[in-house]
Amino acid sequence: MDIIISNSSGKPIYEQITSQIKNLVITGELKPGDPLPSIRVLAKELRISVITTKRAYEDLERDGFIVSVPGKGTFVADQSIEMLRERQLKIVEEHLQTGVDAAKMAGISLDELVEMLGILYGEEE
Repeated sequence: MDIIISNSSGKPIYEQITSQIKNLVITGELKPGDPLPSIRVLAKELRISVITTKRAYEDLERDGFIVSVPGKGTFVADQSIEMLRERQLKIVEEHLQTGVDAAKMAGISLDELVEMLGILYGEEE
């Protein structure tokens, strides 16, 4: 499992870990039942605090991506990929709605908003 931490990213380290593991699960690179490294092992591999790794795992467990089994380890949860993807889509929808509301208040047109989204998504025209 390759997780890349960027110190120049605006995202906190625990969020970088969380989003990368979620992506690995949603794309099928990590399958239900696959073991994850222990909190301590992952912290050592990434050269970060155990507390940061623990926060990432807690968020992943809360969101249903992983499950911790005392005495055995942490594993990818048995939820369906479609359910996990649907949950993520709902979160994205909520954020987009907030952005659309702010754009309307600022008088930003749909074309301008689409252009901004393309740039933010990394598909500059």
